[in-house]
Amino acid sequence: MLIRRIVFFATALATAAVILALCVACLAPGGWTLPKMLILLCFGIISPWLGICVGNAMPGFLILMRAHHPPRYVLPLPVGFDTNQITLRTALLVTIRNEDMTQVLPGLNRLVDALAPHGDRFAAWILSDTQDPALAALEEHLIGQGGQSGGLRYRRRQANTGFKAGNVMDFLDHHAGGCDLAITLDADSEMSAGAVLTLVRIMQANPTMGIVQHLTVGKPASAAFPRLFQFGMRAGMRVWATGQGWWQGDDGPYWGHNAILRIAPFRAHARLEPLPNGAAILSHDQVEAARMRGAGWRVCVWAEEDGSLEANPPALPEYLHRDSRWLAGNLQYIHLLRLPGFRAMGRWQLVQAILLFAGAPFYTMVLIFGAFAAGDLAQAPAGPVAALIILWLLTLYSPKLCGYAQVLLSPALAARYGGRAQFAKGAAAELLFSVLMDAIAQPTKTLAMLRLALGAKPGWLPQNRIDRGVTWAEATRLFWPHTLFGLLTAIPMGPASLPWTAGLLLAIPFCVWTSDPALSDWLSRRRIAATPEELPPLPG
Repeated sequence: MLIRRIVFFATALATAAVILALCVACLAPGGWTLPKMLILLCFGIISPWLGICVGNAMPGFLILMRAHHPPRYVLPLPVGFDTNQITLRTALLVTIRNEDMTQVLPGLNRLVDALAPHGDRFAAWILSDTQDPALAALEEHLIGQGGQSGGLRYRRRQANTGFKAGNVMDFLDHHAGGCDLAITLDADSEMSAGAVLTLVRIMQANPTMGIVQHLTVGKPASAAFPRLFQFGMRAGMRVWATGQGWWQGDDGPYWGHNAILRIAPFRAHARLEPLPNGAAILSHDQVEAARMRGAGWRVCVWAEEDGSLEANPPALPEYLHRDSRWLAGNLQYIHLLRLPGFRAMGRWQLVQAILLFAGAPFYTMVLIFGAFAAGDLAQAPAGPVAALIILWLLTLYSPKLCGYAQVLLSPALAARYGGRAQFAKGAAAELLFSVLMDAIAQPTKTLAMLRLALGAKPGWLPQNRIDRGVTWAEATRLFWPHTLFGLLTAIPMGPASLPWTAGLLLAIPFCVWTSDPALSDWLSRRRIAATPEELPPLPG
């Protein structure tokens, strides 16, 4: 494992060094001014994340292309493990808060019915943090009606102390008697019986395994925004999780849902106390994983796509709202890095989660300083500028680009997406979508960080999961600052800034169009960005 980790960090550092060298080549002509030095400083802070992207993408791609069964290559298992009898008892835990139960229950009922042949080895629970008594009464009524197999149980807390992590721990403390394992599911999660049985058998085959995180992909979506988003996320996460699992090994991540955990050690070691300021830890999952590993329990990824799904936000405003919540949670990790009980890789997991969002203000400042230095930047040689832009795009999107390459180079995999030509259309549409959306997301994250710095209180609010259109009035109200910022930076810097500013300039129409039922219908009818679950199964 040491050699694998050396390979990862060497790749990440080399990538960051090349980016910085190109940045120097672009900025040095004409001499160094304060704005130029600040741009270089920002790139110096951004480049480690780009290196991490490449460091995870390259081994992930090679494993996916060369290994006979990539998930087992990353997480070796004994021969015949997948036919072992189920001996451990598992609780299926679905956490909800003000959710539409007509969206939650069908998938869970299918899972409970499919697991019924295993008798009392599985018990399904709805863990409610809904505070409105009327909504809670409706939940209980629908669960009573909807449990087709009679296998659903309902538990509601009077106070949602500790948010989702507190909800789960409260169950483990008071209701998990007789259960050895728990599978955590969000309200929008869905798993097949085959995926659940695989996770249980992995735990049975590895008595020192504390958590196994199943790779999760997006549910088939008709709305344009989630359809395009999850198409790219699926390609990128397959590569990322495989590469990350290869070099992190037993020090893997936990994403808080579609995963299995061993109850006794989790209850003993993953209990989350408040932060020094008294606030609850919001992004609980990585902390729980780091504490489990620090206590000697293995935490691994099962990098298999099939049978593990989740829904994604229906439109750009919901996506940015979710991102801001995750940002608030991940930045809390700064307060945890020096606490005892973590291994070095556990601290790395927290650092990586911080870096996922910490670069946003520095991307934003590159545009601000670039606008001030526009006259000096005009002297930058065209070759290094083009190389820097191309390398930035290749490194930032390296996981999904490798995921796309894997499908295009694998005829059997491409056939699951309707063939290479059909898949390539979806990949091209998604890449354009990502470049525009990411440009919008960076100043949004920056503003969210600024609000936190000024004392705003983060929290977990109920989420809208229902497809909807966004009106021009709503989009203008939300994104006129992005458009203005795009104009103020794009005009001085010129066409070279478009990879960073085009999304800002188009923020309002982008928001409207990606929620437009007409575009959604057009993509669906032409099966652009369709996933295998949406398409008819292959013959044979």
